[in-house]
Amino acid sequence: MPEKTEAQKRAQKNYMDKFAIARVRMEKSRYEDIQAHAAAQGESVNGFINRAISETMERDEAAQQ
Repeated sequence: MPEKTEAQKRAQKNYMDKFAIARVRMEKSRYEDIQAHAAAQGESVNGFINRAISETMERDEAAQQ
């Protein structure tokens, strides 16, 4: 695979600077369950976790009103 150009490296850094990284520790078996569930829904583990967080936050906010 060819080396990335300086422009590609800058573009990737600019893209990644938009995001924060949140690490979550869990049992490997739990991760495998999440991975299988996400795949069954047609999404990545990251996408599933973000969706789960968004839906939970919306539900929590609605319950407070």
